[in-house]
Amino acid sequence: MTEVTRVPLQPIAKGSLTKLWIGVIVAILLGAGLAWAATPKGLGVETISEGTGASPQMGDVVFVNYVGKLADGTEFDRSQPLPIPPGLFPDGNPLLLQEGAIIDGFITGLTQMKKGGQYVLTIPAEQAYGATPPPGSPIPPNADLTFEVEVVDFMSEADFQARAAAMQQMMQQQQQQQPDGTPPVE
Repeated sequence: MTEVTRVPLQPIAKGSLTKLWIGVIVAILLGAGLAWAATPKGLGVETISEGTGASPQMGDVVFVNYVGKLADGTEFDRSQPLPIPPGLFPDGNPLLLQEGAIIDGFITGLTQMKKGGQYVLTIPAEQAYGATPPPGSPIPPNADLTFEVEVVDFMSEADFQARAAAMQQMMQQQQQQQPDGTPPVE
């Protein structure tokens, strides 16, 4: 026959369990707060009006209208209409989604947008120009940037290049015409 030795348990003092749970909750909240504070502030894409269809991908040329502002609201850049014949390209400024062509934050933001949509893109300094903005630029070092962006359209880089070649050929033909608009006599 086996004998069992009993160990008497002491009763928990009144309020100790509550203090234990409060301590656990405080530790969890403190840990969550420290984790949140250590997280780098990332890129923000706020949708003003939703676009339709797919989003642009790396290698696409995206036609946008935009206004760039500093954190204090100072405008530092604005898209300008391009002097090209209508119909060959969509309205807006063409931006190539390729590393080094535009700032990283703009690339990341555009790949989350859709044709016809309007967005506010907030880019932290480390995804913009960091400590070295372009020379002569009104952008100070380590500046977060905000862009109001309208995505007019986008296309593959190959389609863009084909349209650009067609436009160049059309312009050459126009330059070869006589002042009265008739083709040159050969």
